[in-house]
Amino acid sequence: MDHAGKAVWNGDIKGSGTLTTDSGTLNAPYSVGSRFEGKPGANPEELIGAAHAGCYTMYLTSVLTKHGHTVENITTTSTVTMNPNNGQPVIEHIHVSTAGKVTGANITPEDFQKHAEDAKANCPVSRALSAVPKMTLEAKLA
Repeated sequence: MDHAGKAVWNGDIKGSGTLTTDSGTLNAPYSVGSRFEGKPGANPEELIGAAHAGCYTMYLTSVLTKHGHTVENITTTSTVTMNPNNGQPVIEHIHVSTAGKVTGANITPEDFQKHAEDAKANCPVSRALSAVPKMTLEAKLA
């Protein structure tokens, strides 16, 4: 299965562009201002965070279900930290925060933590992001 995102940029570095997806669900403007200065618009790092949170949550749900647990809901935020690094930007840290309302099969907070760590290590997007020097996890069983 192939899934594609596309970027179109207009002008020099002070220009702007648009980020889109094949599905049509994303059609967002982006610029240096939205990426580095907190101005309105999308940026690649928040899209990485959203993709990571989505993949991670689906993977964690699958692992929990395979172990006989019932998932009522899971909420995950993946915060991507970029360092401008004197003009050589680098993603230096990703922090995953997840909370789940899960029952069944006598789940304990320790079980949830173990499954959350498994998802952090093995979801496809986490694996794709393995070059990031630091990835941390905060997991809470509600």
